[in-house]
Amino acid sequence: MSTGLPTTRAPLADALPSAAPPVMIEGSGLSKVYGLPERRGAQLLGGGREAVTAAGGTLAVHDVDFTVGRGELFVVMGLSGSGKSTLLRMVNRLVEPTSGTLRIDGAEVTGMDADALRELRNRRISMVFQHFALFPHRSVRENAAYGLRIRGVTAKERLARADAALHQVGLGNHGDARPHALSGGMRQRVGLARALATDADILLMDEPFSALDPLIKRNMQDLLLELQAEHRRTVVFVTHDLNEAMRIGSRIMVMKDGAVVQCGTGPEIVSAPADDYVSDFVSDVDRSRVLTASAVMRPALLTAHVGEAPADVLERLANAEATGVFIVDDDGLLLGAARDQDLADALRDGEPDLTGRVGDAYRTVRPDQPLADFLHLAGQGIVPVAVVDTAGRLLGVAPKAAILSALAQPRRISRAHA
Repeated sequence: MSTGLPTTRAPLADALPSAAPPVMIEGSGLSKVYGLPERRGAQLLGGGREAVTAAGGTLAVHDVDFTVGRGELFVVMGLSGSGKSTLLRMVNRLVEPTSGTLRIDGAEVTGMDADALRELRNRRISMVFQHFALFPHRSVRENAAYGLRIRGVTAKERLARADAALHQVGLGNHGDARPHALSGGMRQRVGLARALATDADILLMDEPFSALDPLIKRNMQDLLLELQAEHRRTVVFVTHDLNEAMRIGSRIMVMKDGAVVQCGTGPEIVSAPADDYVSDFVSDVDRSRVLTASAVMRPALLTAHVGEAPADVLERLANAEATGVFIVDDDGLLLGAARDQDLADALRDGEPDLTGRVGDAYRTVRPDQPLADFLHLAGQGIVPVAVVDTAGRLLGVAPKAAILSALAQPRRISRAHA
């Protein structure tokens, strides 16, 4: 039997939808008007952008609803001026919403008094910004410990926790250095370590890697994914980089002109863009690296139980004009595949079942594997590429036609995002 190809993401438990994680962050009807008194701005929201603009204001965010699950890496994506950073800052009320509500772990944030809000910011939420915001006169260790200092943690404990966080981000030997002695990527790691040292439930990340060179940016993305796999914090990550969003996001919320255009997984957005704006946005994406086996998976129409009679299975193949069949056991575990000739030989030799005809002329993939990993295998065998779960159960197949259809979406000529 062949083995599955290497995966590029953490393995799925299986291909069936799992229960959604508990909601950690929930925004409802969030809007923000700049340039007008809050009450006046709220009164004008019903008239939309035109009414706000006519009164001399700016509608930065308009009637946004979203949820982020506990432990989710949720990406907010959009061009400059789309409202993504304003929305991020509403989560911890660095920006006060003009209207709407926001809950964190069930607690209403928009109604918190100053003391409760300070406690939320100090204990539950950390932020990582595009600009490193490090203190040049402090050591790397002291910079990483700064959030704990604000909390009033003792010097011994905060420095120990800062060292642990620096070790997590690969800077364990740089605690005594000054920020000016570090590269840009290393300084951003210090910023990330500062957020990690507080052990906050929620990380708010505002384009943290956008100022980095491409190679360093990718390394930082890898680091974030590694840390997320280990600690499962709730992360809200803002970016204008579609490739970055597709690479790291569990789900992606696309914003335009302060409103949500679409929210879904990367494969969902690429395969079914909500409108022309999103379609233009994703037109240059390498679909083979975003779409996964689950996006093209179809039911396995030709399967046989290992205990079936060869004559019955051979007849099914003849009716389907096929040349091969998957063989499974009582639990749906994929045992192998058999050619039509194998079945004919078993029938001729009087074999009662398929036990002696289980072959290895097939390939398997996991539901979360990108098409790029296995598209070269499509159409190569007697059966389609098999999609299996962690236990080896046959979930479906990835037929060549389905793969080609997913990759052959027409490119749009217009470029609304250019």
